[in-house]
Amino acid sequence: MEPLLLFPDPAPPLLAQALDLGGYPWKAASSLQAAERLEPEDGWAGAVVSADADPEGAFALCRALRKRDLPLAPLLLIVTVEQLSALELREDLFDDFCVTGWSGGELDARLAHLFWRTGRGTRPELVEYGPLVLNLETYQAGLSGRPLDLTYMEYELLKFLATHPGKVFTRETLLSRVWGYEYYGGARTVDVHIRRLRAKLGDEAANLISTVRSVGYRFGQSRWGA
Repeated sequence: MEPLLLFPDPAPPLLAQALDLGGYPWKAASSLQAAERLEPEDGWAGAVVSADADPEGAFALCRALRKRDLPLAPLLLIVTVEQLSALELREDLFDDFCVTGWSGGELDARLAHLFWRTGRGTRPELVEYGPLVLNLETYQAGLSGRPLDLTYMEYELLKFLATHPGKVFTRETLLSRVWGYEYYGGARTVDVHIRRLRAKLGDEAANLISTVRSVGYRFGQSRWGA
């Protein structure tokens, strides 16, 4: 997938974080000239333009991107509530918009819909369970829009559990499926990693991983449901 063009530069931290968690590559530009200089050989996959800090610059960039020989699409515009009235009669400048205060889930859903509608780009391969998102391409994990700082094996364990919700696995099965048959560590390794995962998931989502007494562990059946 080619990168998205992101305005402004530097990119708003929450916006950059949401795109990273969603697995969308991007490059930030502060002007049309910078966007043309950074543009990949195969073109941009689309654009996300935030107008809250510099509305004049944002709308000028949108106009320029739409006036190209091959107008850039899809184009997602982010505006404040106060700027909504400025969108009237400017529908040709964007394909969809978000209002400031959006969640990572909303942004991801809108981008996925735009890519599906325009046929450009593909949605990254994700595992989603309630507010938990695992990106299988970038090995990133996020919870309610915030990144989770996981080690490689913590990520692999969480990925395995999350792709088999509701199923109970013994410690021995987890050792062989996650660590591999050549791993000779004891079952305590699983317990330690489960404990660390629960701590990193925090009070909000620690109960996603439940202990099944005398058997092992199960992912799912939290308050969010399957």
